[in-house]
Amino acid sequence: MSTITGATLLVRSLKQQGVEHMFGVVGFPVQPVAAAAQKEGMTYVGMRNEQAASYAAQASGYLTGRPGACLTVCGPGVIHALAGLANAKWNAWPMIHIGGASPTYQNGMGAFQEERQVMAATPYCKYAQQVDRADRIPYFVEQAVRTSIFGRPGAVYLDFPDNIIREEIEESAVPAAATVPEPPRFHAAPESVEAALDALESAERPLVVIGKGMAWSRAEDEVRTFIERTRLPFLASPMGKGVMDDGHPLSVGAARSLALREADVVFLMGARLNWIMHFGLPPRFSENVRVIQLDLHPEEIGTNVPTEVALPGDGRAVVSQLNESLRSRQWFYPDDTAWRSALAESAAKNQATVSPMMDDDAVPMNYYRALRDIREWMPEDAIIVSEGANTMDIGRTQLPNAQPRKRLDAGTYGTMGVGLGFAIAAAVACPDQPVVAVEGDSGFGFSGMEVETICRLGLPIKTVVLNNGGIGASAGEEPNVEGLLPPGALTRGARYDLMMEAFGGRGYNVEDPAELRKALDDSMAHDGPTLVNVAINPKAERKPQKFRWLTT
Repeated sequence: MSTITGATLLVRSLKQQGVEHMFGVVGFPVQPVAAAAQKEGMTYVGMRNEQAASYAAQASGYLTGRPGACLTVCGPGVIHALAGLANAKWNAWPMIHIGGASPTYQNGMGAFQEERQVMAATPYCKYAQQVDRADRIPYFVEQAVRTSIFGRPGAVYLDFPDNIIREEIEESAVPAAATVPEPPRFHAAPESVEAALDALESAERPLVVIGKGMAWSRAEDEVRTFIERTRLPFLASPMGKGVMDDGHPLSVGAARSLALREADVVFLMGARLNWIMHFGLPPRFSENVRVIQLDLHPEEIGTNVPTEVALPGDGRAVVSQLNESLRSRQWFYPDDTAWRSALAESAAKNQATVSPMMDDDAVPMNYYRALRDIREWMPEDAIIVSEGANTMDIGRTQLPNAQPRKRLDAGTYGTMGVGLGFAIAAAVACPDQPVVAVEGDSGFGFSGMEVETICRLGLPIKTVVLNNGGIGASAGEEPNVEGLLPPGALTRGARYDLMMEAFGGRGYNVEDPAELRKALDDSMAHDGPTLVNVAINPKAERKPQKFRWLTT
């Protein structure tokens, strides 16, 4: 009769459920879990901070379709990772957080790093439980993984006490658990499908908004068929970019403000009317806008704006229904409409506004000038990781995506610090694809020590830091009369490239825009990790905006 430890049983159960990657910081009591992961052939990535590990786990889940695992020590380790659980909840990405815990026989005694961890994790999770016996580990893992990916994806938490991790039991005494299948793909009601097409045919100024729900459901082929069949103008949410190529002639991303404000019928494909979409309210949307809403989560239907046609269901399944129904219709949106002309005119006007900034060779350079070279240099199939205030916001408009699931950024929760964790996950989960992290200096600072992780593992991540010496626009503020620096000021002239070199990677420092492209090319030619530190004018800003930020 052979025995097995709780740690090994946990890892085998995770592998059975398709969990391929584990990111964590070891210590008491989870060291045996990480060791078992390596022994059993699971990819274990030792990180420098639990927050970054939790961000990596959810990015792995989004990219692979099965939750990534985050492993933390008890007490402070679990608490540090709660930021990742919250981000996964609001981003609707699957992950499983495995938190070590003090032995059950010491509960309430003031054990080492004892904390009410299940209670702490519950607000940010779809499922949170403590494992009470080693022989029930497969049961809890199956429950956690299924809950994480079924319905709207999200975070789950399993609490693993030290005595359960170390417990040895007979393998034959462990009840088997079923392997969680792929999530079911629910269809919408046929009459709702027809009503949606009727509403689109009745529109004078239609617009399709493609959200990351379409990327999660792997619906890119179906969405492309639908858009090209109906000839409808579309724009994408930040992480919906690439489901349809940003360079597609029907994309109106360059006229986003006008498209949202003047559309009379908006078809939300896996996109939410939250702050990113200005809640669907005036002045950013028409007061009388009609909404068609496709969402995996029925409770999302009608949020903030009443929905004329509801399409609750899986993105790929429902768009397939739409495409099938289109076979019996001869309709497509005409090419010669005033709406198309207005969108084209707005896009051209916006391009004319940013073109001088893209061509400005002043030293120090502005964001648009730096991003011009980055855009031309970046491989088309690169996974773009981006965070920062101006860096990310401007990058969303200047760095296009041609393929789905190729953009990872601060997302729905607006979380800064996700960048290097996301980049590590992308490099581990998609080793054949280039990974480029475009970071603001403030965003980079949240997880900058993960440069050591990148170098230790030899991950060929190309990091570009757009360095304006501060947090967002506050970098350009002058000291006050007492000589105090503004609250958002950071060290001017900081050399983040030297951090990369300190850990064995290759660093480049660029101050003159004339030198940027060569530094980027040299960075890409290097077969290991690199960091290009780009000096940005502290007073550089986005192009003038019609509405202030967060205008509803």
